[in-house]
Parts: sequence; structure tokens; C-alpha cells
Amino acid sequence: MSNSTITITVKLFAAYQEAYKASELVLEFSNGTPVRAVCDRLIAEHPELSQLRDITRFGINLIFVEPDTPLQDGDEVVLIPPVSGG
Repeated sequence: MSNSTITITVKLFAAYQEAYKASELVLEFSNGTPVRAVCDRLIAEHPELSQLRDITRFGINLIFVEPDTPLQDGDEVVLIPPVSGG
């Protein structure tokens, strides 16, 4: 596995979007980093999101994926927190 850096786009929704006051982030990671690391980084920067860690679903390029799916350069990642119904 190479140590090259990849650039991904992260689409933010709900609590993530509120925390960052943005709908999208562009982040760099090491090649092969699992998608869950995106969530970990956002929570590290905004600890108030920590309650979402175990319940957020991940999408890469509009496909739901497992948390350990490796990221690739140019991926568009979506973090989908649970939506409260009423």
C-alpha cells in the first residue's frame, strides 16, 4: 500500500452540516484509509457529534458501504446520520 495522499469530498447533512456550517468539505487522507476515519476526524474536530459515531451510515459515490471500506482518490463520501421522524 502506498503512502500517497488522496483527496475526497464529504457531503454533510443534518447535525454534521450544522456543526460545520457547510454542506461540503474537501479533506485529505492517506490512500486506503477506511471511510469510518472521515467520521472520526469530524468528531475529533466537533466532539458534540460523538453521539453519532455508532449510528452514522456511510456512502461512497452514492452507494451505501461498510465502515471499513477503503477510500480512493476523488471519492465523494456521504455521512448519513439518523433522521428523526415525527
